[in-house]
Amino acid sequence: LEVSNLGEKDILVLRLDLTDRSSHEAATNSVLKHFGKIDVLVNNGGRSQRSLFVDTNLDVYSAIMELNYLGTISLTKYVLNHMIQRKKGKVVTVSSVMGIMGAPLASGYCASKHALQGFFNSLRTELTDYPEISIINICPGPVQSKIIQNVFTENLAKSIENSGDQSHKMPTDRCVRLTLVSTANDLKEAWISDNPYLAVCYLWQYAPTWAWWLMNRMGKKRIQNFKSGVVSSILSPL
Repeated sequence: LEVSNLGEKDILVLRLDLTDRSSHEAATNSVLKHFGKIDVLVNNGGRSQRSLFVDTNLDVYSAIMELNYLGTISLTKYVLNHMIQRKKGKVVTVSSVMGIMGAPLASGYCASKHALQGFFNSLRTELTDYPEISIINICPGPVQSKIIQNVFTENLAKSIENSGDQSHKMPTDRCVRLTLVSTANDLKEAWISDNPYLAVCYLWQYAPTWAWWLMNRMGKKRIQNFKSGVVSSILSPL
């Protein structure tokens, strides 16, 4: 059993709404007032999606981008200003394997994660004068969490009824450990996933024609499952 040396002054919990961008500067200042500095920002807020594009209200796409993308870069902006003044810090963003590939029933979620990938890869090139500020993108595959219970569906008022089995997904603590290892080693991008999902990432990167063929086969089965009320993983086994 590990004993922590942290005291009450070492912990500060703030309520934060990523969609309330006007509150992000004050939240950042509250942390700075309490600790005096911010060494690491971990962007880990967001919601996924389970719906076909043809059935989905555009308000859902707007909400996904507002939360997953704009909320994340808004908070990053205020924290990064502090890191630039210190010339030191780490910005860790939990993207997804869906930030490097596409998948059915998650077009809005994939779009938001692609946006984060493009933004932070571009931001990294703007910080060449600050070699001690690291921009780190974490791309997990399926991980055990409550992400399915909280997904967007075809309209903002509807929630999903069946969250499905999570046993095949990576345990949360392993994903966290690998994220910490990636952060400590300043990796620009880390794919954190078990196979066969990890193998599909490599296919998508290095053999996209094969990846599209495979995704079409997987996607057809996944859409059939979805229409029959079965919730399956993004990359359901054939």
